[in-house]
Amino acid sequence: MTTSTKHDGGSATGAPHPVSGGPVVQLPTAFGEFVAQAWTDLVTGVEHLAVSSPVAPRAGRAPLVRLHSECLTGDVFGSYRCDCGEQLAYALELIAEEGGTLLYLRGQEGRGIGLANKIKAYALQEAGFDTVEANEQLGLPVDARCYKAAAQILAEMGLHEIRLLSNNPDKQNRLAQAGVKVVEMVPTEVPSREQNLRYLQTKKDRMDHRLTLGETEPAGTHASGTTFDHEQD
Repeated sequence: MTTSTKHDGGSATGAPHPVSGGPVVQLPTAFGEFVAQAWTDLVTGVEHLAVSSPVAPRAGRAPLVRLHSECLTGDVFGSYRCDCGEQLAYALELIAEEGGTLLYLRGQEGRGIGLANKIKAYALQEAGFDTVEANEQLGLPVDARCYKAAAQILAEMGLHEIRLLSNNPDKQNRLAQAGVKVVEMVPTEVPSREQNLRYLQTKKDRMDHRLTLGETEPAGTHASGTTFDHEQD
C-alpha cells in the first residue's frame, strides 16, 4: 500500500529557486578528505552544507549524490531508532572513494515536521502507531520535505546528471521534476536493527522504499525491549 505525501517538488519549467553559496573550504574527516561549501536558501533562510570529494568519478560515470535530511537523534546521538547516522557514514565513505557530493539538508528533521513534532510522533509510536499513522494522528504530512533548494544547489554545482544514493524513489521523481536527471539509484540500505525493523517494514510496504530487510544487527541495550520506528530518508 502506498501512502500519499504532501510536499512541493518544484518544477523544471519554473523560475530557479534562489540559493547563495559561500566559499569552498577543506574539510578533513574520519571518512576522508572533503571540501565543504555552505548554501543558503534565500526563500526560507535555511542553511545547507555540500560536502564533496575531490576524487573525480571514473570516466563515463555520473557523480554520486546523497541528499541527507538532518536527523539530530541519529546523526549526532547515534540513535538506534533510526538508520540515519549509519546511512550518513556509509554515504560519506562511498563518496570519499568514488567521488561525488553529500548535501546535508537542514530543517528536514523528522521528514520535515521538526524536532519537537518528531518526538511527539515517537511517543505515539511507543503507544502502538507506526510512523505514518503517528504523523497522521498529529495532523501532519507523512513527508513535508521540499527539494527545490537542493535541486538548485546541485544545478549551480554543475551536477545535472547524478547517481542518487537513496532507497527512496520519491527523491528521484522530485529531482527529475526540478531538472536533475538521476541516471542510477544506488542503494544505501544498512543492516536493520530490532529497534527500527518495524519502521523499515512500514517504509517498504507503505512508502515504496527499495529495501530488502535481511538479517538484523544485534539489538542495542533497551530496558523495555520495545521496537521503534525511524523517520528519515
